[in-house]
Amino acid sequence: MALMAVPLAAQGDVPPAPYAYRQLDDPAQEAAAQELMETLRCLKCQSQSIADSDAPMAGDMRHQVRIRIADGEEPEAIRRWLMDRYGDYVSYEPVMSATTWPLFVIPILLVLLAMLIFRRRFRGRT
Repeated sequence: MALMAVPLAAQGDVPPAPYAYRQLDDPAQEAAAQELMETLRCLKCQSQSIADSDAPMAGDMRHQVRIRIADGEEPEAIRRWLMDRYGDYVSYEPVMSATTWPLFVIPILLVLLAMLIFRRRFRGRT
């Protein structure tokens, strides 16, 4: 049991990425990075954006966003890279894809079905 705990304990000793808690020097770049970070979900916390989360993974993601913004990469390209790496779930702005289209279509179909049922139900009573 003690041998299994050693690798887990070692992971907690890794220092955070340099830009996890340090802002960019250029205010415009930092504003763009902050805006993007607020639209990305922390995969560990799941209810917080990476801008608000203190999870180590969120810190690594903030670091990646900031260094890519500093290198001149567009925010949408960074979002796409993170979505390719971690999946569509990482973004608070969902996209229509082959795997997510039922999430958009099924609620509409259920509302139409409910309207049809109510219409038939109440039309017979008048």
